[in-house]
Amino acid sequence: MIYTVTFNPSLDYIVSVDDFTLGRVNRTTKELVYPGGKGVNVSLVLKNLGMENTALGFTAGFTGTEIERGLKEWGCLTDFIRIPEGMSRINMKLRSREESEVNGQGPKISEEALEELYKKLDAMEPEDVLVLAGSIPSSMPDSSYEQILARVQHKNIRSVVDATGDLLVNVLKYHPFLIKPNNHELEEIFHVPMDSQETIVEHAKKMQEMGAQNVLISMAGDGAILVAADGSVWQSPAPKGKVVNSVGAGDSMVAGFITGYLKSNRYEEAFHMGICTGSASAFSERLATQAEVDGILEQMGWK
Repeated sequence: MIYTVTFNPSLDYIVSVDDFTLGRVNRTTKELVYPGGKGVNVSLVLKNLGMENTALGFTAGFTGTEIERGLKEWGCLTDFIRIPEGMSRINMKLRSREESEVNGQGPKISEEALEELYKKLDAMEPEDVLVLAGSIPSSMPDSSYEQILARVQHKNIRSVVDATGDLLVNVLKYHPFLIKPNNHELEEIFHVPMDSQETIVEHAKKMQEMGAQNVLISMAGDGAILVAADGSVWQSPAPKGKVVNSVGAGDSMVAGFITGYLKSNRYEEAFHMGICTGSASAFSERLATQAEVDGILEQMGWK
């Protein structure tokens, strides 16, 4: 089974405004509401690609109820821990001449609730996949990802961590199966300009020396690079298409990589699926579907 963990899931409210003006009443031309958060996005795309998974994390209030309802309607399994006070956050994405976001705070997570999550993870079995994605709420210890991976490291599971900065660096000692920094995040970690493919590959290998197994680097319009656990290096330009929505593209790349690897046991296949799934979400108002991914695989000559 694949498990995703989203500490602070959201109800994403996406609005389009033709010409947004500060200080004025602005009318929307289009509205979308659906469950969000990095781990939740991974769950939704995995389901679209035919991969059963269970979404874990914390929800609260009427927004939390709607997040769970939306995931179940999508066909995802959920096992969230309900927080008795507060409400799950609402994140607003404003699309106009520029794309802007206003993100809510979310409920306070108690030590008891966190311990309940740990106990759920204790039930994981060998060969399961655990996806930890996104930031850690201020009410939780910064070491929460480390605590989780330390707790399950003896279980022979595949862990995937999509985080930034120290959150990412501090979990490398637990040998995550996959990490997915982008080129800018690599710059922040190593304080070196990532201005060539050679430099990116060099520093991805340094992350392997620190413990990571597979390092997938997304570079937006410049494509992606995979430095795989077997020593192979894969690079590809970005598929051609019009970017409609950047939200969830990185999460979709993670879901595509997991799907490709579990179905083929080949890094090349996983890399191709990752790129195409991320691009399919970027080219769509919603998250990638199997048909959209297949279309981009054909465009790239990989299907």
